[in-house]
Amino acid sequence: MKLSTRARYGLRALIDLGLHSENEAVSIQSIAGRQNISESYLEQLMAKLKKAGLVESTRGAQGGYRLGKPGDQISVGDILRVLEGSLEAVECPGIASDGSCSGESLCVAKHVWKRINDSITASVDSLMLSELIEESRKKQKEIISAGNQTADIGVSK
Repeated sequence: MKLSTRARYGLRALIDLGLHSENEAVSIQSIAGRQNISESYLEQLMAKLKKAGLVESTRGAQGGYRLGKPGDQISVGDILRVLEGSLEAVECPGIASDGSCSGESLCVAKHVWKRINDSITASVDSLMLSELIEESRKKQKEIISAGNQTADIGVSK
């Protein structure tokens, strides 16, 4: 399964939103600038995420976006399904539009496809946005700390 830029950019935007919208709404321009994403593309993604209730927006001078619910209530699977649709890595070619399977009595490969799809679903549904936000905070602190240590080394020479 290969995720599109919609999914990759949307996830990055929501992590950014989770990091920066605790006290106030965050503008599209600021997210786009920090994440190096086109503003117009980001607006399209945010519209989909807003429609699904994952983000909410406020109009006006102090307007912008914030998470629609707490990060521990938004799974990566929720985000990916809004932006990508189905997360199935493999669609069985023998399944008809009515859900029946033409080779059901003989096919054992369908069990492989089901396990792959179930595994992906379980993985993305168990990973919460809040975990990614917290991991991002840790990474930012490490970078800042490393920068301060480098500055300290430079001063002591």
